[in-house]
Amino acid sequence: MTGRVLLLLGTRKGAYVLEADGAGRADRASWIVRGPLFEPWPINVFRQDPATGVLYAGGGNPWYGAAVWRSPDLGDTWSHSSAGLTYGEGGPAVRAVWQITPAHGALYAGVEPAGLFRSEDGGETWRHIEGLTNHPTRPTWQPGAGGLICHTVLSDPDDPSRMWVAISAVGCFATEDGGRTWDARNRGVRADFMPDPYPETGQCVHKMVLAPGARDRLYQQNHCGTYRTDDGGRTWICLDEGLPSTFGFPVVAHPRDADTIFTIPLNGADRGRVMPDGKAAVWRTTDAGRSWTALRDGLPQANAFVGVLRDAMATDPLEPFGIYFGTSTGQVYASADEGETWGRIADLLPPIHSVATAIVAA
Repeated sequence: MTGRVLLLLGTRKGAYVLEADGAGRADRASWIVRGPLFEPWPINVFRQDPATGVLYAGGGNPWYGAAVWRSPDLGDTWSHSSAGLTYGEGGPAVRAVWQITPAHGALYAGVEPAGLFRSEDGGETWRHIEGLTNHPTRPTWQPGAGGLICHTVLSDPDDPSRMWVAISAVGCFATEDGGRTWDARNRGVRADFMPDPYPETGQCVHKMVLAPGARDRLYQQNHCGTYRTDDGGRTWICLDEGLPSTFGFPVVAHPRDADTIFTIPLNGADRGRVMPDGKAAVWRTTDAGRSWTALRDGLPQANAFVGVLRDAMATDPLEPFGIYFGTSTGQVYASADEGETWGRIADLLPPIHSVATAIVAA
């Protein structure tokens, strides 16, 4: 696969598109920056539907509420809509869109306060998936530090009836009937801040990803550890051994290898939430979490007191694949060799909420 790489960045102050030839992914001089888009909206998710090539962005504005933007021409023109992003009369106002997931010809949006919506018309209109909001545990749901947010939406690539969502600070839920009913799936995941450290719900999952080619394997980075499930979330295995911290936000999977993931541990929930000891590193496992290696070459190893948020790391599908992350202080780092070496490709951007990639014809 060849082509140009688009790096789609959602930030606290609009969105940006970085573009470079695939061969120059780690070379700062190769990247062209476009933006900002959607001023002054905070953008929480910015991604492409690989099936159609359409770009989607989602966010929320304190005055105007939640909205989804759509571009069929790689960002030359945009339309936006919030039609149907509502809990109805008497329900809470939808404040922001935090995730957009294309799946099996539809779009799913995870929102704040936590809920899930579906669009059949490319984001023009939305329908509330009531089965999740009406889960029996709903009266006990509590927000995390960033709010009560449905921030991760995952769909089984082979079975549209199977989905998983992650809600902060509530946990993982799964459906196997297209969203009519949902199960809480948090067994084995700690909630160290709760009186019962293993409750049915109340875990602060920060991010989840599907493992490629392994139907029931998922990984999650949690407020209290890093985990793997091999049974669709019914039980989780802790993968903390070998990591410098149990706390972090992002986790991404290798595009082709179910045993390889990447995460960025931070120094702790109550210690600044920055790189441990001011030394930047991305941590990789190639054996499904049994052991970990720190990838540091090209990353700052002194005074790097930066954080990385839950959606601010991504891979591309090239060979070798690239991996990217953006910081809460506006830097973007890239690796063109699967994390072995790194370069800073952008700086002086607003705090980065999300990073995603798209490959377009050269």
